[in-house]
Amino acid sequence: MQVILLERVAKLGQMGDVVDVKPGYARNFLLPQGKALTASDANVASFEAQKAQLEARNLETKKEAEELGERLAGQQFIVIRSASDAGALYGSVTPRDAAEAATDGGFSVDKKQVALAQPIKDLGLHDVHVILHPEVDITIQLNVARSAEEAELQASGKSIQELAAEAEAEAEFEIAELFDDIGAAASDDDDLIGSDDDAPAQEEEVKE
Repeated sequence: MQVILLERVAKLGQMGDVVDVKPGYARNFLLPQGKALTASDANVASFEAQKAQLEARNLETKKEAEELGERLAGQQFIVIRSASDAGALYGSVTPRDAAEAATDGGFSVDKKQVALAQPIKDLGLHDVHVILHPEVDITIQLNVARSAEEAELQASGKSIQELAAEAEAEAEFEIAELFDDIGAAASDDDDLIGSDDDAPAQEEEVKE
Protein backbone atom coordinates (compact mmCIF):
# COMPACT_ATOMS: atom_id res chain seq x y z
CA MET A 1 0.00 0.00 0.00
CA GLN A 2 1.33 3.45 -0.91
CA VAL A 3 1.05 6.45 1.41
CA ILE A 4 2.37 10.00 1.38
CA LEU A 5 4.09 11.01 4.61
CA LEU A 6 2.92 14.18 6.34
CA GLU A 7 5.95 14.19 8.65
CA ARG A 8 9.25 12.38 9.06
CA VAL A 9 8.77 8.77 10.16
CA ALA A 10 11.83 6.92 11.46
CA LYS A 11 13.12 4.20 9.14
CA LEU A 12 10.43 5.10 6.60
CA GLY A 13 11.01 8.51 5.06
CA GLN A 14 10.74 12.30 5.17
CA MET A 15 7.72 14.57 4.84
CA GLY A 16 6.33 14.39 1.32
CA ASP A 17 7.82 10.98 0.51
CA VAL A 18 5.53 8.44 -1.12
CA VAL A 19 6.39 5.05 0.38
CA ASP A 20 5.16 1.47 0.31
CA VAL A 21 3.95 0.11 3.65
CA LYS A 22 1.94 -2.84 4.88
CA PRO A 23 -1.82 -2.13 4.89
CA GLY A 24 -2.10 -2.97 8.60
CA TYR A 25 0.70 -0.54 9.52
CA ALA A 26 -1.01 2.20 7.53
CA ARG A 27 -4.52 1.57 8.89
CA ASN A 28 -3.49 1.03 12.53
CA PHE A 29 -0.72 3.60 12.93
CA LEU A 30 0.14 6.02 10.12
CA LEU A 31 -3.35 7.07 9.00
CA PRO A 32 -5.14 7.36 12.38
CA GLN A 33 -2.23 9.33 13.90
CA GLY A 34 -2.17 11.78 11.00
CA LYS A 35 1.32 10.83 9.94
CA ALA A 36 0.33 9.94 6.38
CA LEU A 37 -2.42 9.86 3.75
CA THR A 38 -3.16 7.22 1.19
CA ALA A 39 -1.23 8.19 -1.95
CA SER A 40 -4.22 8.82 -4.16
CA ASP A 41 -3.94 11.48 -6.87
CA ALA A 42 -6.29 13.73 -4.89
CA ASN A 43 -4.28 13.39 -1.66
CA VAL A 44 -0.96 13.97 -3.43
CA ALA A 45 -2.38 17.10 -5.04
CA SER A 46 -3.77 18.24 -1.68
CA PHE A 47 -0.40 17.72 -0.04
CA GLU A 48 1.41 19.74 -2.69
CA ALA A 49 -1.07 22.58 -2.18
CA GLN A 50 -0.52 22.55 1.59
CA LYS A 51 3.17 21.64 1.57
CA ALA A 52 4.41 25.10 2.55
CA GLN A 53 1.99 25.28 5.48
CA LEU A 54 2.84 21.77 6.64
CA GLU A 55 6.57 22.50 6.51
CA ALA A 56 6.09 25.73 8.47
CA ARG A 57 4.02 23.93 11.10
CA ASN A 58 6.64 21.18 11.30
CA LEU A 59 9.40 23.73 11.90
CA GLU A 60 7.35 25.39 14.63
CA THR A 61 6.58 22.14 16.45
CA LYS A 62 10.19 21.03 16.04
CA LYS A 63 11.41 24.26 17.65
CA GLU A 64 9.00 23.80 20.57
CA ALA A 65 10.15 20.18 20.97
CA GLU A 66 13.81 21.22 20.94
CA GLU A 67 13.18 23.81 23.66
CA LEU A 68 11.40 21.23 25.80
CA GLY A 69 14.09 18.68 25.03
CA GLU A 70 16.85 20.99 26.30
CA ARG A 71 15.11 21.19 29.68
CA LEU A 72 13.94 17.58 29.82
CA ALA A 73 16.99 15.67 28.56
CA GLY A 74 18.92 13.96 31.35
CA GLN A 75 16.27 14.59 34.01
CA GLN A 76 15.71 11.83 36.57
CA PHE A 77 12.24 10.95 37.86
CA ILE A 78 11.41 8.73 40.82
CA VAL A 79 8.85 5.93 40.45
CA ILE A 80 7.92 4.13 43.68
CA ARG A 81 6.95 0.47 43.32
CA SER A 82 6.72 -2.65 45.48
CA ALA A 83 9.40 -5.25 44.78
CA SER A 84 11.06 -8.37 46.13
CA ASP A 85 14.34 -8.32 48.06
CA ALA A 86 16.05 -9.37 44.84
CA GLY A 87 14.73 -6.25 43.11
CA ALA A 88 12.01 -7.78 40.91
CA LEU A 89 8.93 -5.56 40.68
CA TYR A 90 5.48 -6.81 41.62
CA GLY A 91 4.16 -5.53 38.30
CA SER A 92 5.99 -3.27 35.85
CA VAL A 93 6.65 0.33 34.85
CA THR A 94 5.00 1.24 31.53
CA PRO A 95 5.17 4.20 29.12
CA ARG A 96 2.12 5.63 30.91
CA ASP A 97 4.00 5.53 34.24
CA ALA A 98 7.03 7.21 32.68
CA ALA A 99 4.89 9.95 31.13
CA GLU A 100 3.05 10.54 34.42
CA ALA A 101 6.35 10.76 36.35
CA ALA A 102 7.69 13.35 33.90
CA THR A 103 4.41 15.28 33.94
CA ASP A 104 4.37 15.27 37.76
CA GLY A 105 7.89 16.67 37.53
CA GLY A 106 6.62 19.67 35.57
CA PHE A 107 7.08 18.50 31.97
CA SER A 108 4.32 17.86 29.44
CA VAL A 109 4.93 14.33 28.14
CA ASP A 110 2.39 11.99 26.55
CA LYS A 111 2.61 8.21 26.93
CA LYS A 112 2.71 7.92 23.11
CA GLN A 113 6.00 9.85 23.15
CA VAL A 114 7.68 7.35 25.48
CA ALA A 115 9.61 4.66 23.61
CA LEU A 116 10.02 1.55 25.77
CA ALA A 117 11.09 -1.64 24.03
CA GLN A 118 9.54 -3.55 26.94
CA PRO A 119 8.11 -2.69 30.37
CA ILE A 120 10.58 -2.11 33.22
CA LYS A 121 10.42 -4.99 35.71
CA ASP A 122 13.37 -4.33 38.06
CA LEU A 123 14.40 -1.74 40.61
CA GLY A 124 17.23 0.58 39.66
CA LEU A 125 18.06 3.37 37.23
CA HIS A 126 16.64 2.97 33.72
CA ASP A 127 17.27 5.16 30.66
CA VAL A 128 14.12 5.86 28.66
CA HIS A 129 13.80 7.46 25.22
CA VAL A 130 11.19 10.18 24.73
CA ILE A 131 10.33 11.17 21.16
CA LEU A 132 9.12 14.77 21.43
CA HIS A 133 9.03 15.23 17.66
CA PRO A 134 9.91 13.04 14.68
CA GLU A 135 13.28 14.82 14.65
CA VAL A 136 13.75 15.33 18.41
CA ASP A 137 14.58 12.25 20.51
CA ILE A 138 15.90 12.72 24.08
CA THR A 139 16.66 10.45 27.03
CA ILE A 140 15.38 10.68 30.60
CA GLN A 141 16.11 8.40 33.54
CA LEU A 142 13.61 6.61 35.77
CA ASN A 143 14.74 5.87 39.32
CA VAL A 144 12.54 2.89 40.23
CA ALA A 145 12.68 2.24 43.98
CA ARG A 146 10.63 0.97 46.92
CA SER A 147 10.90 4.22 48.85
CA ALA A 148 12.17 7.77 48.52
CA GLU A 149 15.11 6.87 50.76
CA GLU A 150 16.05 3.94 48.53
CA ALA A 151 15.70 6.13 45.45
CA GLU A 152 18.13 8.62 46.99
CA LEU A 153 20.68 5.86 47.62
CA GLN A 154 20.28 4.55 44.07
CA ALA A 155 20.75 8.06 42.72
CA SER A 156 24.08 8.21 44.57
CA GLY A 157 25.24 5.21 42.55
CA LYS A 158 24.41 2.22 44.74
CA SER A 159 22.67 -0.76 43.15
CA ILE A 160 19.91 -2.76 44.78
CA GLN A 161 22.39 -5.63 45.20
CA GLU A 162 24.82 -3.37 47.07
CA LEU A 163 22.02 -2.03 49.27
CA ALA A 164 20.89 -5.57 50.06
CA ALA A 165 24.46 -6.64 50.90
CA GLU A 166 24.89 -3.64 53.21
CA ALA A 167 21.59 -4.40 54.96
CA GLU A 168 22.63 -8.05 55.39
CA ALA A 169 26.06 -7.08 56.76
CA GLU A 170 24.45 -4.64 59.19
CA ALA A 171 22.02 -7.32 60.39
CA GLU A 172 24.88 -9.81 60.89
CA PHE A 173 26.86 -7.19 62.84
CA GLU A 174 23.88 -6.50 65.12
CA ILE A 175 23.43 -10.25 65.75
CA ALA A 176 27.15 -10.63 66.55
CA GLU A 177 26.97 -7.71 68.98
CA LEU A 178 23.93 -9.28 70.65
CA PHE A 179 25.78 -12.57 71.16
CA ASP A 180 28.80 -10.67 72.52
CA ASP A 181 26.56 -8.92 75.03
CA ILE A 182 24.96 -12.22 76.06
CA GLY A 183 28.42 -13.81 76.44
CA ALA A 184 29.66 -10.92 78.57
CA ALA A 185 26.58 -11.11 80.80
CA ALA A 186 27.04 -14.87 81.26
CA SER A 187 30.70 -14.33 82.20
CA ASP A 188 29.70 -11.79 84.83
CA ASP A 189 27.20 -14.27 86.28
CA ASP A 190 29.90 -16.98 86.49
CA ASP A 191 32.17 -14.61 88.39
CA LEU A 192 29.44 -13.88 90.89
CA ILE A 193 28.69 -17.57 91.40
CA GLY A 194 32.38 -18.30 91.92
CA SER A 195 32.61 -15.63 94.60
CA ASP A 196 29.66 -17.15 96.49
CA ASP A 197 31.25 -20.64 96.42
CA ASP A 198 34.46 -19.35 98.00
CA ALA A 199 32.66 -17.71 100.94
CA PRO A 200 31.98 -20.89 103.07
CA ALA A 201 35.59 -22.05 102.73
CA GLN A 202 36.84 -18.70 103.98
CA GLU A 203 34.45 -18.88 106.98
CA GLU A 204 35.77 -22.37 107.90
CA GLU A 205 39.34 -21.08 107.82
CA VAL A 206 38.42 -18.30 110.23
CA LYS A 207 36.80 -20.80 112.67
CA GLU A 208 39.92 -22.99 112.80
